Amino acid sequence: MKRELLFGARALRQRSTLKLALWSVPEILPTAIYGVAVAHATDNFLAGRAWEGIAWLGGLVATACLGAAGAFQVYGRLGDLVEPLRDDLVRRVVGGALRTGDEAAVARVNRQVEIVRDTFAGLTLVIRSFAVTLVGVLVGLLSLAPMVAALVVPPFLLGFALSLAVLGMAADRVRASLQADEELAGAAGMAFSGVRDIAATGAEEFTERLVGRPIEAQAAAERSLAKVAALRMLCFAVGGWAPLLILLAAGPWLVGRGVSTGTLLGGLTYVLIGLQPALNTVMGALGESGLRYVVTLGRILDAAAPATPPRPMHEVNGYQLRLRGLTFAYGPNAEPVLEDLDLTVAEGEHLAVVGPSGIGKSTLAGLVCGMLAPTSGRLLLGGVPPSELSTERLAATRVLIPQEAYVFSGPLMENLTYLLPDASISEVSEAVEAVGAGRLVERLGGFDALVRPGDLSAGERQLIALARAYLSPAPLVVLDEATCFLDPEAERRAEEAFAARGGTLIVIAHRISSALRARRILVLDGNQAAIGDHQTLLRRSALYRELLGHWQPSAEQLRGEQLRGEQLRGEQLRGEQLRGSRRRDDQLRGGRLRGDQIQPAS
Repeated sequence: MKRELLFGARALRQRSTLKLALWSVPEILPTAIYGVAVAHATDNFLAGRAWEGIAWLGGLVATACLGAAGAFQVYGRLGDLVEPLRDDLVRRVVGGALRTGDEAAVARVNRQVEIVRDTFAGLTLVIRSFAVTLVGVLVGLLSLAPMVAALVVPPFLLGFALSLAVLGMAADRVRASLQADEELAGAAGMAFSGVRDIAATGAEEFTERLVGRPIEAQAAAERSLAKVAALRMLCFAVGGWAPLLILLAAGPWLVGRGVSTGTLLGGLTYVLIGLQPALNTVMGALGESGLRYVVTLGRILDAAAPATPPRPMHEVNGYQLRLRGLTFAYGPNAEPVLEDLDLTVAEGEHLAVVGPSGIGKSTLAGLVCGMLAPTSGRLLLGGVPPSELSTERLAATRVLIPQEAYVFSGPLMENLTYLLPDASISEVSEAVEAVGAGRLVERLGGFDALVRPGDLSAGERQLIALARAYLSPAPLVVLDEATCFLDPEAERRAEEAFAARGGTLIVIAHRISSALRARRILVLDGNQAAIGDHQTLLRRSALYRELLGHWQPSAEQLRGEQLRGEQLRGEQLRGEQLRGSRRRDDQLRGGRLRGDQIQPAS
């Protein structure tokens, strides 16, 4: 809030502000004189001097005309003050869009900048009018009766000061209310999208607790706003009604000390016509337009701020994945999806993640790939949190294929080599055959065929994405139900290809058969987890037995899947040994190997 107020204050440091203030001076005169005019007119009428009383009222009309002329000039100078502010904001928005490619810049220029301009202009007029009224009333009261001023002005200023204090509290409560609304919308949307799964798994009570907390937080935020509104009414009572009550209560005392009836009536006029409306207007404007100004300007300044300098790149030591006390929740008051999860995935390991729908499997994939940040705990990829890796380094380390595979319009070859643009034809062909996409390539007309995503089925798009990921140099592959639209045989072929490819493979399983092909299996059950191989989990995890029971493989299928898993692990081990041998050969060709007295070739 301080930043937005300073921005508005800097906008007022112009010659236009001085002209605006000078043209406000004529408005002070009618404000200052109407109480005096009413007092003298009343005393003259009571004394039988009717024409003198009428003359005082005529003078009041004349000064009101002078004030109207000043107000006319004020509106003319307002544009000179507000339009430079708008131009500055437009430059900031456009500059930020050029730096960041912000797609929302058009909305900010067309709507948000106009909101700031209009609210800034309205607040300037209201605050100017309040200042004019306050100065005019103070001058009039001091000239009329200093004792009346001493009774009226202090409680008025106290009420205004209290309203400013409440304004800062109101801004915080409005932000909290907006955040509570967003969290409630997110929790409710998640629950509505999974109604069928919730009913199928009997998770109604868990969902009720999950959505109930944001509802309670949103209700608490609304109650806080109601309390702020009550405090604002109390501030107005102190500043607007207390001076009137004090003046009425002190009326006999003032009359006894020589204050005339007309003077007392003039003081009441200053309170009822001057101070009360001015305080009511400025409190309403600051509480509504002021908050809109602060919130909207804050969004513009945040979007137009220069990008923060990139963090220094951290060196990745391998690609081992370590999770220590990992906890993640969608919002500060939400139930954790993952809680205190400890897990180590060694280089070259094949891990399957299983669990009911909505249990957090895709959340775990997002955390592993750096798309989400842990709420607490640590997640290290090669000894470094993914959030501290540069985009290029992170992309070279892991590749994620979600359930909805991404395919863009263009040549098939560009789709396949998106993650390895300099791949050769033989490498692309090997990847296509490995994942079982050969027939699809033939049907499309070869690598030079044009691909239109709308003409492909979901399974065909997954095959193209699988071939792209297989071709990627990233040593860590995460398949987040990336084969769910393939038949079981095509799924088996694709997963076996990635297992034999080398590197680390994490499969968010769509079918329990994927778990039987993995070296280890992670079972997510609420915010609990169990990990082990197939036989271990059969003994220790009731949820794993339940998931396995839904699939119900035959004994021959079970033995076949386990046998293929052992064969794949043997092929993967031989591949790792072969790559190690090749690295040693490269070291020997490049120079002397320490400990072996082998000189480089001359």
